[in-house]
Amino acid sequence: MKFGLDVAQQRMSWQENASRVKFAEELGFDGVWGFDHFQPMYGDGPGECFESSTTLAAWSGITERVRLGVLIAGMTYRHPAVYAAEAITIDHASAGRLELAYGAAWFDKEHTELGIPFPPLKERVDAFEEAVQVVRGLLTTDDFTFTGKHFSTQGATLRPRPVQRPHPPIWIGAHGEQRMMPIAARYADVWHCFGPPEYLGPKSERISAHAEKAGRDPGEIRRAGSLSLDDLDEAARLIEEWEKIGFDYLVCGWPGAGRAQIEAFATQFT
Repeated sequence: MKFGLDVAQQRMSWQENASRVKFAEELGFDGVWGFDHFQPMYGDGPGECFESSTTLAAWSGITERVRLGVLIAGMTYRHPAVYAAEAITIDHASAGRLELAYGAAWFDKEHTELGIPFPPLKERVDAFEEAVQVVRGLLTTDDFTFTGKHFSTQGATLRPRPVQRPHPPIWIGAHGEQRMMPIAARYADVWHCFGPPEYLGPKSERISAHAEKAGRDPGEIRRAGSLSLDDLDEAARLIEEWEKIGFDYLVCGWPGAGRAQIEAFATQFT
């Protein structure tokens, strides 16, 4: 089992943000994770919150080993061609340590306040399916042309190629069984979803069925979940449950008890 640490980069200074990232690497976590939002999602009033792509680029300069990602980059915030160019830059800056996580976005309040278009769910998911293909195509193909309803490219080439070949692992965050999970089954290297093992076990089986229908080997798609560190005995029990249903990566939330709790977990599991 691999473990990432969500450093929860909201309502804190950059110095604390960077300190948490270094702390995770020193403890042996496999990855550090932030989120793709421009405003805090909890608490009252404005608060510190750093943009995710530039944050990952900065993290690449203060770490050496740990892999870097955000759960989950929202398609609505950037044109997929721009996101592909950002991913290439971060992959090179980090010497091939980017986890490219992507989703259809959901935080409507932020979109409304900042003036970012937030289409209805069906339209947003339709656009996301196109965006995944654009991102992957631009990371791997010269003279890439794609014609869709929402996004198009014409003979486009992005250079350099990513350090990781054919591209950084593409994570797709998905729980909707009608549209998003089939998209993950077609295009994801890693499927991530929130929920306990008893909820995600059956969903994982459905991802496998969708993958087979799309002509993919279900074993090509890694499964990733999330883990609370607030109760370490419960965390240990859940890790066993996750392993039984075939999940091999857990993103650990920053616990209320802080660094001492994380150190205790790392001593046993990383």
